[in-house]
Amino acid sequence: MTTFDLNFAEDYFTLFGLPREQALDLASLEKCFRAVQAKVHPDKHAHAGDSDRRLAMQWATRVNEAFQTLKSPGKRARYLLHLLGHDPQIESNTAMPVEFLMKQMELREAVMEARSAADEEALEAVRSSLLNEIKVEYQRLAELIDVTRDFTAAANLVRQLMFQEKLLNEIDDALEAVTA
Repeated sequence: MTTFDLNFAEDYFTLFGLPREQALDLASLEKCFRAVQAKVHPDKHAHAGDSDRRLAMQWATRVNEAFQTLKSPGKRARYLLHLLGHDPQIESNTAMPVEFLMKQMELREAVMEARSAADEEALEAVRSSLLNEIKVEYQRLAELIDVTRDFTAAANLVRQLMFQEKLLNEIDDALEAVTA
């Protein structure tokens, strides 16, 4: 495996030969992932020595981690902001606009009520509305990072999207409980 032409210190975008952009083409990411994964997959190095097999496993793990990070808009934004030298302060900055927090509380109450009533239709409606809102926010996030380069606003939006994604998971759990 001495023919590895990859650098373990490369960032995830460089690893796949992609531009450092939030608005990443997922089809290109998938294609690049498959090409890199084909080089490093441990099965390809099954007959190599112990150290080369371990290196192949490390590379496969890194490539999978990079792919999982870049394919998720939220994870990609957090990673990209870090690369650009802007800490989104996810753990330390919990400040949110009051209107946003009020809306989140109202949505959570609606989800709890729909779950208690086993109202699958209401849960689906909240889920659909939230998914549309998240989609718009991800487009806005790409604009903030890639075009206007307003990293402070992008970090604020990343934190808000984390709230929304958590609520989406709660809705999915509620739907699973109601339809089980």
